[in-house]
Amino acid sequence: MKLRWAMHIILLLFLLLLTVGCKNRSNNGALPPPSPAGEEGVSNLSGTVVMLTNRIDLIENGTFKGYAEQFKKKYPEANVEFEGLSNYATDILVRLSTKDAGDVLLLPVNLPAKELGNFFEPLDEALSAQERFTTFSTYDGKRYGLSTGTTTSGIVYNKRAFEKAGITEVPRTLDEFYAASAKLKRAGITPLYMNYGAVWPLREWGNNLVNYMTGNPDYMNNMVQQDSPWKIGNEWGKALQIARTMIAKGYVEDELFSNNWEISKTKLAKGEAGMYLQGNWTIRQILDAGASSDDIGFFPFPYDNSSTRYAPLNPDWFIGVSKFSKNKELAMAWMKFFLKDTSYVADWGFLPPDGSEEPSMPQYREFLSYNPKLVEATVQTDAFIDMANRSKLSFWSGDYIQELIAAPDLQKSFDQLNEKWKEARAGQQASPQPQGINTESR
Repeated sequence: MKLRWAMHIILLLFLLLLTVGCKNRSNNGALPPPSPAGEEGVSNLSGTVVMLTNRIDLIENGTFKGYAEQFKKKYPEANVEFEGLSNYATDILVRLSTKDAGDVLLLPVNLPAKELGNFFEPLDEALSAQERFTTFSTYDGKRYGLSTGTTTSGIVYNKRAFEKAGITEVPRTLDEFYAASAKLKRAGITPLYMNYGAVWPLREWGNNLVNYMTGNPDYMNNMVQQDSPWKIGNEWGKALQIARTMIAKGYVEDELFSNNWEISKTKLAKGEAGMYLQGNWTIRQILDAGASSDDIGFFPFPYDNSSTRYAPLNPDWFIGVSKFSKNKELAMAWMKFFLKDTSYVADWGFLPPDGSEEPSMPQYREFLSYNPKLVEATVQTDAFIDMANRSKLSFWSGDYIQELIAAPDLQKSFDQLNEKWKEARAGQQASPQPQGINTESR
């Protein structure tokens, strides 16, 4: 579910995408919603549509096939097939450039918003009326994708482990968080599994955390206005100091350099580890690893000692209809059915993408009981993406966060980052043609 890619590969593929001819750019506006079903609840839509997805596991275990069978009860003459892409973020750019992108697909996280209309059908306004993330997947007043789910980040924890360690209340401040970690360690439990060796989970300690701990979802976007955004005393320094403290005190896993992501889920399920700092989407995976739902809880990360606690609301992948589909009405019907009528969101640990719906996950209801102030994500700007590319910082992989956590001198590492950033900013101002890539945190 989390993305990692080499930035130079993305740029090459992006250039390929833009140079391939997209001469048929006529846009007649949003495709009308599918024809309503008859009195028996059955429609006359027919044909076959193909959905491209990153969830190869759900193709292999038959989950998507089950959704398609439910769809067929409503549309007996219709069929849905699935194709999984193992490296979706890069593979889908190639597929789009050749117009071989199926009928329904996840929108590339690195496609410029201005290019959306060249590859995707605009959506009917009624279909996206309750969409939370109004700045994503849109251009020139038109929406091209709907989020497949919503996530937040916080501390996923094992209640039995807390009981064994004598922790009677979840920590509400950073000092209490350190104290709880010490109790877990004394009880022979790994306090927090950081998944340092897996690398991508470390984004929670950098990009994700700094972008919501002030309550300003544009924190990262505003970095383009600064020559030296990395400072010990600001959010970057505070977030990374917490991670470094956890390691220094031995509150994380011993095998730091091993990729133990799968093992870590089992350890948390069994109570051998006490906590994760991750998104709510991990809860389902921990339950699948053997945990009882009653044993797993979720609370906002207490990143400081103040009484105000912010937490993020981020979209997962967005889904849309290909402009090159030969059966757009059926494709639109399937997309709507997939989002509104299947159990995908509830089954796989997401929050409802529709802001008017109540979450079914008990862990999220616990999370809300602590009254965090939810900060809804905004799309990262073209200027920020251009700066990231120019400075060669892998914001979406977590690699540089790993380096900062391990740095002997954090200030010196910050100075090096600031030097790269300042140089990139000077280059951007001299050549104001940003490469706008519309991204989400996944």
